[in-house]
Amino acid sequence: MITFLKHPLIALALLFASCERTPGGAPPAAPGPPPPVEVGVITIKTAPVTLTQDLPGRISALRVAEVRARVNGIVLKRLFKEGSDVKEGQVLYEIDPASYEAALDSAQGTLARAEAGLNSAQLKLNRMQSLVSSNAISKQDFDEASGSQRVNLAEVLLGKAAVKSAKINLDYTKVTAPITGRIGLSQVTEGAYVRTDQATLLAIVQQIDRVYVDVNQPSSDLLRLKKALASGRLKADASGQPSVKLVHENGDIYPEDGTLEVSDVTVNTLTNSVTVRAVFPNPRGDLLPGMFVRARLEEGTTPNAILVPQFAVTRNSKGEPTALVVGAESKVELRVLETPRAVGNQWLVTSGLKAGDQLIINNLQKIRPGAQVKVVADAPAPPPADSK
Repeated sequence: MITFLKHPLIALALLFASCERTPGGAPPAAPGPPPPVEVGVITIKTAPVTLTQDLPGRISALRVAEVRARVNGIVLKRLFKEGSDVKEGQVLYEIDPASYEAALDSAQGTLARAEAGLNSAQLKLNRMQSLVSSNAISKQDFDEASGSQRVNLAEVLLGKAAVKSAKINLDYTKVTAPITGRIGLSQVTEGAYVRTDQATLLAIVQQIDRVYVDVNQPSSDLLRLKKALASGRLKADASGQPSVKLVHENGDIYPEDGTLEVSDVTVNTLTNSVTVRAVFPNPRGDLLPGMFVRARLEEGTTPNAILVPQFAVTRNSKGEPTALVVGAESKVELRVLETPRAVGNQWLVTSGLKAGDQLIINNLQKIRPGAQVKVVADAPAPPPADSK
């Protein structure tokens, strides 16, 4: 008794140990292993997939012409409706022609006087030519008459040039459309004074029966597209140009197909990209310059493609894409994948999975490679998405 009092902690430990024993004296049973984690899976299947690439870009007009004043004056009339289609040569504005009509009359009068002087000088020269041969007049008088005739001829040429210039300026008082297309808002109104030294902008005409779509593409992708076109995998039209579809901002597909026409000859060193231009027909005028769109290229069809949801793929410490599958004996296996591109909300897998594999898509945080799992049932397949 004296010994236990000296060691109270030992006495308490013995007391607790005696209380934990069962009446029969047998120790408690050890806990069993936890049950396997239930997981949902997708059974991998192969299917043909059409691969496309969407490139953002903006629409620009096939041709753009700025209508500017080429003579000074007051705008008398505007002869078009804003936003309408105009023809090449159609009169758009009339500038006050009074001063230019007067200038033309003056130039024509000067020309008539020069022509009269030339006629008189020519007659005098013809008479003196017959006299100089008989020494009736001196050689000096004949040379002076010949020089006077040439001076009058030069004045006639100057007069004709002045008349032509005056006619051109008078014609410029009727401002015409330089190209056929759609005209925008008028920049001036009747009564406005326009000047040539400031090249006053009157309006802009844009040809939009066909339009350009300029997109920037990585230089590496351009090389890949060229190889795909050469191999026949890239869809092309009858002339051999790559075919392109147009996707609006709201996702609608433009009904007319376009063609990939040209690419810039220089790579942008800042973005390592190349500007690629596609041409689209625009018979109804639905495509307007400045609209943001996406040009979609069809790069061919993969007959036995494997697509997996992006949420089922993670990355390891090396940055490699990985996925968990149910392997032999219902144990989790880690697979390293190759996913060269996204197709909508899924990854295209070219290595690491095969048809029939059971891809785990939930409870990924509760399992580790080698853990025992219980497959509840195949999860529903993800909704189809447009390939990109």
